Amino acid sequence: MSTIKNPVGPQPPSVYWRRRLLLLAVLVAVVIVVILIVVRPGSGGTKTPTGGQTSGQPGSSSSSSFSAAAGGSAAACDPSVISLTAVTDATSYAAGVQPQLSMTIANTGQSACTIDVGTDAQVYTITSGSDQIWSSADCQTNKTALKQVLEPGAAKALSTTPFAWDRTRSSTTTCTGTRPAVTAGGASYHLNVKLGELASKSSKQFLLQ
Repeated sequence: MSTIKNPVGPQPPSVYWRRRLLLLAVLVAVVIVVILIVVRPGSGGTKTPTGGQTSGQPGSSSSSSFSAAAGGSAAACDPSVISLTAVTDATSYAAGVQPQLSMTIANTGQSACTIDVGTDAQVYTITSGSDQIWSSADCQTNKTALKQVLEPGAAKALSTTPFAWDRTRSSTTTCTGTRPAVTAGGASYHLNVKLGELASKSSKQFLLQ
């Protein structure tokens, strides 16, 4: 009688063992393919949500807000290789529509490096001419530090999650209560961004109707 350990048939036992090993290898390969399809490693994006934001303020970040691995052993970023870009979701806003503000953080160097991209480092400022209209630093709370390994290249740039500016003027004395609305009717404004001591080289212009 044929058993698992003692195959019986017209062929030598070694033939049956080879067939069984081949079948086992095929089954293992199928299982691996199914696991890869389900897990889909490397499918994460580069968006870096700020999480929990309120209107007119970037929210506090958490480690789960970032698609790339936080921390790591890469050396601290040389400020000269970090490029910041101010971003708005449009260039002109109809009456009552709130601009969505964000920034991208790119590593223009040749190797990965570590930088703090938390909300403790992010600052968004809106100006009109020489007049500072609004700053996220005026009333921001729950600031959070978050060290992030930033891979080189524009394709690996991190983008913070956009948050709404409520079209009001801010100061450190207006964190509670009603703030004055800014001028609209085609008025021009500029968004500048900073990350720690680093600042965007140019601003992003937009209009309020």
